Amino acid sequence: MRMYDHEYYMKMFRSMCVERRMTKLLYPLRDYIIQVARFDPSKGIPDVIRSYVKARQILDDMIPGSKAPQLAIVGHGAIDDPDATIIYDQAVDLLEEDNIAPFASDICLMRLPASDQCTPIFHKTKDKNSRLMTVLNSLLSNAKIALQLSLREGFEVKVSEALHKGIPVIATNAGGIPLQIRDGKSGFLVDVHDTDAVANHIVNLWTDKDLYKRISDFARQSVTDEVSTVGSAASWMWMASKLAKGDKLRMKAAWVNDLMREECGEFYTEGEPKLPRQGINLQGE
Repeated sequence: MRMYDHEYYMKMFRSMCVERRMTKLLYPLRDYIIQVARFDPSKGIPDVIRSYVKARQILDDMIPGSKAPQLAIVGHGAIDDPDATIIYDQAVDLLEEDNIAPFASDICLMRLPASDQCTPIFHKTKDKNSRLMTVLNSLLSNAKIALQLSLREGFEVKVSEALHKGIPVIATNAGGIPLQIRDGKSGFLVDVHDTDAVANHIVNLWTDKDLYKRISDFARQSVTDEVSTVGSAASWMWMASKLAKGDKLRMKAAWVNDLMREECGEFYTEGEPKLPRQGINLQGE
């Protein structure tokens, strides 16, 4: 998107914050850290807040508070999401804890409207769901660092989206996340609940410009087309074409993407981004 478009959607988000009486992001006057995720028990929302506070306690001794990052935890809900309100309320209550309260004015917790519902703020828009998702896109695009501190996870598309934008990601070593991040290269992997490690990585990325640039540059170039809309669609279309011709899909424990490329003669080249094919526990907690 053009800078003008980003400014428009960031302004739209600030309006939503005012409507909810929530802390506004001061971007571009101040940068921010973000986790884009539903308010769900598995997303590690308390760990995100505690990690940020620990990082701020270190950073505020190094730089003025006005130069320190804000924190945004943002996600949209769904009409059948019974936990979201409970988890959101718990996160708001957490801001009142003694060690967190001094930083609460820099923490933005926003549960956006469900993507399958219409809201007044989008009443002039023909495609309301698209407009809502574009707000999330702008928020992620303009963030300085992205977090994904899930307690358990599948393949989290927001991680790959952040990496594709060149945003370093700090995430837990859970489920499918290690498939997406090259630890120490495109971001950092930490153990679940290790808020000290997250805080240290935030501080290092915030204060070491060379480290940030190296991680950002590698992240931007490391996302494989397997996780893109085009790559995923190509795999589905390949399987559909095989079945349409009456062929049987004999997978032999291979990846669909690999079989498709093999049949098309489009083999991976040396150095081309590719998801690891083994050694990952997708059921990891």
